[in-house]
Amino acid sequence: MENKVNSFMGIPNNILTKYPEIDSHSILLGYRGSIAHGTHLPKKDPFSVDDIDIIGICIPPIDCYFGLKEFYSKGTREIMEGEYDIVLFELRKAIRLLEKGNPNELSILWLQPNHYLKITEVGKLLLENKNLFVGKHVYHSFVGYAHGQLHRMTHSACKGHMGEKRKKLVEKFGFDVKNSAHCIRLLRMGIEFLTDGELHVLRQDAQQLLEIRKGEWTLEQVQKEADRLFKLSDEAFIHSKLPDKPDHKKINDLCVEMITEYFRKECKNE
Repeated sequence: MENKVNSFMGIPNNILTKYPEIDSHSILLGYRGSIAHGTHLPKKDPFSVDDIDIIGICIPPIDCYFGLKEFYSKGTREIMEGEYDIVLFELRKAIRLLEKGNPNELSILWLQPNHYLKITEVGKLLLENKNLFVGKHVYHSFVGYAHGQLHRMTHSACKGHMGEKRKKLVEKFGFDVKNSAHCIRLLRMGIEFLTDGELHVLRQDAQQLLEIRKGEWTLEQVQKEADRLFKLSDEAFIHSKLPDKPDHKKINDLCVEMITEYFRKECKNE
């Protein structure tokens, strides 16, 4: 199994030792969130409320496929250690999310090369077939997620689960500036995807998104830009030349091929 490892901050050895499944089961590992978007703020920054977010796709032991064992809770493994927030998805769960156009899951297929922590040969097969997940259907996911961020921005729906630093920022500006930046970013990424079928995870507008996160935009400015982008999203959906939705059979065939190839290599190495 060939791995490609790059370093930005990496995953500390103590976490890898405590949770060996991060490495032993994963076929893809990469940064998500602010690091992947180019908007990460170090802890010393007064506006930093960022974790080090990592996403992975795993193929667990064979008894999860032919026996009664499951890969954690409904195919998802969440690990919180200090500032590290690591989420691992079993391959079939990940592919279902990819097929639905889930923005967070799609990001792992369009990361910058230096934002991947691990790529195996089977993981590479998924990356080589990322266009299978391209379609107009992503409109509903991106716009839906953006509406959610817009609601939480002013209603503080998650305030009880925020860290103290983030709560103070909400109190200072009267709305959640981090949710504001998420809303604008999601809408712009969705428009781009509908236009050219590419997910631009590393943001060219990162500096502007940071301005929003630092409260340099008023609530009225954010809402005005969001309204403009919602309209552009509708237009992008109407005029998009992408297929209406992914080819389910091709995606299913890819999933079978990946699992089969993974265990073929595992048996060969034993």
